[in-house]
Amino acid sequence: MTASSALRLRDQVAIVTGASRGIGRAVALALAAEGAKVVVNYASSSQAAEAVVAEIVAMGEEAIALQADVSKSEQVEALINAVMEKWGRMDVLVNNAGIARDTLLLRMKLEDWQAVIDLNLTGVFLCTKAVSKVMLKQRSGRIINLTSVVGEMGNAGQANYSAAKAGVIGFTKTVAKEFAPRGITVNAVAPGFIATDMTAGVKSDDILSFIPLGRYGQPEEVAGVIRFLAADAAAAYMTGQVINIDGGMVMA
Repeated sequence: MTASSALRLRDQVAIVTGASRGIGRAVALALAAEGAKVVVNYASSSQAAEAVVAEIVAMGEEAIALQADVSKSEQVEALINAVMEKWGRMDVLVNNAGIARDTLLLRMKLEDWQAVIDLNLTGVFLCTKAVSKVMLKQRSGRIINLTSVVGEMGNAGQANYSAAKAGVIGFTKTVAKEFAPRGITVNAVAPGFIATDMTAGVKSDDILSFIPLGRYGQPEEVAGVIRFLAADAAAAYMTGQVINIDGGMVMA
């Protein structure tokens, strides 16, 4: 990394939801490496979030851990207010927070459907709407939403998760059109099977046969694409796009 590239987000503020582990943690570290002041959002694991903050501080950058269940509008508003009080601006939002409650449709309880929709889709809506009030006034900002390849191709046992992630794609494209006149880009990344806690219980032999590259992805590989969308000048002309990071699993 060159000295100049490390400064691409200097003095900018980045919020990463669900940043205490997995892809969110990797994204928080990647944006901090670009000089961003990072908000490490978490729902319940304060210890893990503070550990990510400590890693960022050790890099010589600034970060704070803020608790919020992003499926709750009042908690999202409190989160945004705290960020504005601390730093007074918002430049990057990464909607990463998500859960899975997998089972076949006939066995799926309404509460499992609703919990996944509430966090994985409504949470994206709430955070984007709250942050946009600031970004629209600034006439700048970059929003990156985490969707999934199952939002494009479906997956047995994931009707709730697939529906939420497909919704994120439609939401991304619509908001990109609405915000473009104010200089705000909105894009999505669609990971395939990434080596995280969420995929730890999946039988790898069954999955790997569908991945041309023959391996799981790493959180840092997803973070690298998000880093490009958030920080690179070349990404300024990209909006409403869905970028697959899936080892070739989905090819259209």
